[in-house]
Amino acid sequence: MKLAVLASAFVLLVSFNHSPAYAQHAKAHSITVENAWSRATAPSMRAGAVYLEVDNTGTEVDELISASTEVSETAELHTHRMDGDVMRMRPVSAIEVAPGTPTVLKPGSHHIMLIGLRRPLKKGETFPVTLRFKNAGEIVVNVSVQSASARSRESQDDTMHDGHQHHGTGMKMTN
Repeated sequence: MKLAVLASAFVLLVSFNHSPAYAQHAKAHSITVENAWSRATAPSMRAGAVYLEVDNTGTEVDELISASTEVSETAELHTHRMDGDVMRMRPVSAIEVAPGTPTVLKPGSHHIMLIGLRRPLKKGETFPVTLRFKNAGEIVVNVSVQSASARSRESQDDTMHDGHQHHGTGMKMTN
């Protein structure tokens, strides 16, 4: 019994650590993912969102077709659409990633909805998200949790200037 409890605690510790176990940016084939971030959540919140940038340096269109993470029961691809005079979130089956133009998942637009948070997301921590692309396969990227009021990925241990960010971390990818 004690061994099972210790093993569970170890899995949680590894899953929710504060060090960069996964990259802030990652690449597979012609797809590069950068600047993955989320907002901190209150203890009572059961949902959150992940935002990021995807570049396709290839010549063929690819699609982000799903996402998963251990911090929530479900991760869905979402967008915002006008419904009369009201902006509403809607799930989408895929997000197109065209060559030559960055695809930006951001507040008020495409994003990854985290449904059924297993715990609050705390500013300063990181957690991995696995992204699945139609052609490029899987990419694991580390999501940086920003303040609850953040409107973009704020500078933490990376240097940010002139609207872009320089990273000092490596990458991890799986296909």
